[in-house]
Amino acid sequence: MYRPAGSTSGASPVDCATCSHGPTWRYGDRVGDWAAVVLAGGAARRMGGVDKPGVPVGGRSMRDRVLDAVADADVRIVVGPAGPVPPGVRSTRELPPGGGPVAAAAAGVSLLPAGTTAVALLAADLPLLTRDAVHLLREHLADPAVDGVCLVDGDGRRQQLCGMWRVAPLRAALGRLAAARGGSLDGAAVRALLAGLTVRDVPWSGTGPPPWFDCDTDEDVRRAEEWTR
Repeated sequence: MYRPAGSTSGASPVDCATCSHGPTWRYGDRVGDWAAVVLAGGAARRMGGVDKPGVPVGGRSMRDRVLDAVADADVRIVVGPAGPVPPGVRSTRELPPGGGPVAAAAAGVSLLPAGTTAVALLAADLPLLTRDAVHLLREHLADPAVDGVCLVDGDGRRQQLCGMWRVAPLRAALGRLAAARGGSLDGAAVRALLAGLTVRDVPWSGTGPPPWFDCDTDEDVRRAEEWTR
């Protein structure tokens, strides 16, 4: 059964500026204490059941490339099957094992230290994710009018597991969804989790390959490899 931990309030933005990505809201010299939860479960059925996050792209596993993109987070947590993780990274498992991304998100959020105001929820199969893309999400999350932000692809489709969230409303949403499902988040849909949250879709206008690109097939991995050359 999911039991949400206590929540904390976010910091208040102090000024507004304009950059190449549009308006940004700054929390003084940083956007609060933030964490990253990397979701590394899943059966990878379309890739023959391999350890998809461990598949290398550009000489590094997809999971480690995502962790590199959030290297300046105060806390980094990998949720998935047991295995080696880089120094300083925590690991845990969703309940039940294989329970899906919402159950994994709940497991990761439950480990956040008190005072964490924002958390990136990221699939582990985003080998093209960059620190610049994560920084863009952090900038947009500083707008107090939103609960979370997600990158969108070139066709405007929201990449639900490539986003950043205020911890308090995310915890509340996890609690509501668990209560509506009799206490279990096993198999819950990400769309259902986000239904009650105010979400901003953020297009990527930076240089380089699309940071939201996820690898669900062997062909996707080959494309990602080409982009990293």
